[in-house]
Amino acid sequence: MTAAKLDPITLEIVWNGLRSTTDECFLTIQRSAFSTNIKERHDHSVAVLDASGRLVVQAENALPIHLASMSGLVAILQERFAGDIHPGDIFVGNDPHVAGGTHLPDINLAAPVFIDGKLLAFVCNIAHHADVGGAARGSMSGGLTEIYQEGLRIPVVRLYREGEPVRDVIDLLLLNMRLPTERKGDLNAQIAACRLGVERMGDLCGRYGVATVRGTFDEIIERSRGRMRAAIAALPDGDWSWSDVMDDDGAGQSDVLIALTLRKRGSDALFDFTGSSPQVAGNINLTLNAVRSSVCYALKALLDPSMPNNEGVIQAFEIVAPAGTIVNCVAPAAVALRANTCQRVIDVVLGALSGVLPERAIGCANGANTSMVFSGADPATGQPYVYLETLGGGMGGRNDRDGKDGVQVHITNTSNLPVEAIEMEYPLRVEEYALVPDSGGAGTHRGGLGLRRVVRPVGHVCEFSGVGERFRHAPPGVFGGEPGRPGRFRLHRADGAEAPLASKLTGMKLAPDASVSVETPGAGGYGPPSERAAAAITEDTASGKCSAAFIERYYRTQHQEQDGAATGARQSADMEITS
Repeated sequence: MTAAKLDPITLEIVWNGLRSTTDECFLTIQRSAFSTNIKERHDHSVAVLDASGRLVVQAENALPIHLASMSGLVAILQERFAGDIHPGDIFVGNDPHVAGGTHLPDINLAAPVFIDGKLLAFVCNIAHHADVGGAARGSMSGGLTEIYQEGLRIPVVRLYREGEPVRDVIDLLLLNMRLPTERKGDLNAQIAACRLGVERMGDLCGRYGVATVRGTFDEIIERSRGRMRAAIAALPDGDWSWSDVMDDDGAGQSDVLIALTLRKRGSDALFDFTGSSPQVAGNINLTLNAVRSSVCYALKALLDPSMPNNEGVIQAFEIVAPAGTIVNCVAPAAVALRANTCQRVIDVVLGALSGVLPERAIGCANGANTSMVFSGADPATGQPYVYLETLGGGMGGRNDRDGKDGVQVHITNTSNLPVEAIEMEYPLRVEEYALVPDSGGAGTHRGGLGLRRVVRPVGHVCEFSGVGERFRHAPPGVFGGEPGRPGRFRLHRADGAEAPLASKLTGMKLAPDASVSVETPGAGGYGPPSERAAAAITEDTASGKCSAAFIERYYRTQHQEQDGAATGARQSADMEITS
């Protein structure tokens, strides 16, 4: 059966079979991994690519930031190993500059799928490992100034050859990573998912035939491409510009500019980042793959959220990003904190289109990937540990509702770790885990609230490293909405004294008589606060999300009207009782 003969029912069945394959592989990693960052936070993705390296399908819960990385690795794999790819092989890579990755903690695996001796596809997965070596525990600290400091760089190499492990490569990887037992467990989970994916692809071809499966690849990609281009064509022609800045790079440079001009003609869209700042010393730089994933996400979220992520979406637009800039860095640029910059790329894409699509625009979300790393040796066992988490914040207010509170936004799709998981796995105590009142920007529809987590080491001195964005520049609102509150790190001493901490902090010693609070940014509101419904203001007060002072400051008129109406109702009731 060829692509031309594929009937809609068969196409849908095979397409769902592909989606089921990636979802099952995703769950395999989640349930087999050792680290909390994967098994609890689900910081991993799975995809199937065809033999030419086109992305066909991602798992339902995959992370948008991983979208282009797997395609990048497979493209390099095919170039480097042309004619030397065999059944049972598994390839590994992570380097942003030579292996198609976006930062070193994301280790990418790819396994070829052969049917009747011919290459059909690749089953790929990425998992964010809690540590891959380098100058700082967790491999995610601010202030690192070249890729060599950020961890072990892995080019595209063979991890398994025809079903047998390449022991020298595995030994080399594990020797250069802290917590080698945990790393081995997470890698084994990825390997198991690769093998399962290859098996499921074989089952699918056995049931429907190779021609039908290959035809489904072509049809799904082409349909997605046509669907996205049609959505672009529905926009008015024009040029729209937007810009925003990163707080700082952690190495002395502030207000790093990301500039965008979107040029739309017919069904063509060009995202031109010319004018963005040169790449910086600190590790907030982006590779082009990271920018492509960000633009793809933002365009899909605005124009057609239910569209599947695949090569057709990626092919539907063009990007101009001059080499050597913050949005297309060159080696040996440091990139570990690239997710924060990806969030800002999304902010400028959404901003550029806000005037064209006001009903779909939102206030700026927390705009960060606020990360914290607590590390040390467990006093009960003497074994080292690394607790890594990126914590959610506010989602922007929308045209018809408030933004969500305390969630991961945009390019990330991970969970916040439960308190129980942290305290069971690590010698740490979570003293507070709550929403931050008044952190969501006021508006007709309020921005979402940020999160507050307070952590104290138990019975030992640990190290704390933290990275925050939107700590200096608050997330702005749209159409008259107010900005959300910036985030912050604070040190709490035993005597009750508090001290602010830098937004990019590495290796601060933390004794058990002290704690650190992490507050993530809130989000911007949508529309003028003067148009907020009285019932929503009452709910803000009752829920404790907004203080009386906040209500008075931003909703004074509605609040006075509420008080007046309540007073009038009481007076009428009193008159009825008297009469």
